[in-house]
Amino acid sequence: MRNRPSLILAALTATLAASATPGLAADNSTLTVNFTGLQPKGVVNFMVVDSRDSYDGKAPAKVVDRVVVTGSSASVTLKDLAPGRYALKAFHDLNGDGKMNTNPFGIPLEPFSFSNNARGRMGPTSWEAASFEMIEGSNAQTLAFD
Repeated sequence: MRNRPSLILAALTATLAASATPGLAADNSTLTVNFTGLQPKGVVNFMVVDSRDSYDGKAPAKVVDRVVVTGSSASVTLKDLAPGRYALKAFHDLNGDGKMNTNPFGIPLEPFSFSNNARGRMGPTSWEAASFEMIEGSNAQTLAFD
């Protein structure tokens, strides 16, 4: 999974640099995101998007955040998200420099993952493969980095 071209995360890195859409919908729904298969260092940078345009980096993300990694797993619970279709993109920033590091050919050197543990073929995974329906109440997604 680490040897996919950097096109997979070009939109992620660009969107993480931008700010998220201010304010979340007033709702009681939560999304718990579990990150597994981590090395105990660095941070996981992630974004939650609620449209294909956001997923493709053409519109702001709903949430952009990071989780400090101290063990082989980490989690975060996001509150007040409205029910609807969402997707997650994340990368494990091992050296903490805030960017997805790549080799000279653009191949990612740091682990990355998508919701539904979707995988692309020689490029980013599609919105259709990564998106999931968030319902009212408690929701969860696990992103594996192994």
